[in-house]
Amino acid sequence: MLRRVAQNGASPTRPALMKLVAVCTTVGQADDARRIATAAVEQGLAACVHIDAIESVYRWQGRVQHETEQRLMLKTTEAAAPALRELVRQMHPYELPALYSFEVAEAHPDYATWVMEQTQPPA
Repeated sequence: MLRRVAQNGASPTRPALMKLVAVCTTVGQADDARRIATAAVEQGLAACVHIDAIESVYRWQGRVQHETEQRLMLKTTEAAAPALRELVRQMHPYELPALYSFEVAEAHPDYATWVMEQTQPPA
């Protein structure tokens, strides 16, 4: 059974936890997606990363583009998110990457604990 986690991460049976954040971006090549995902997890800035093949339609330099891309959803904490976004930005192959974050409004407490145990913000 899933329990709703309070905004500060607290539940009736658990102390307050850090907020969870999902950081998202897209890249053109699967190798770039795996390279960014691996670095983020190895450096402890993301607990895990989902990589999905998607199709994007967007306007760039005055023309409508249709491209196959790889979407990365990196799971992290609010404390580690700034360093994670900087890592992604430094490694990103695009001139102007889509790079945005969502606060996770609800998560299973055990999963939230695992993300926090796997994710260490830089000292």
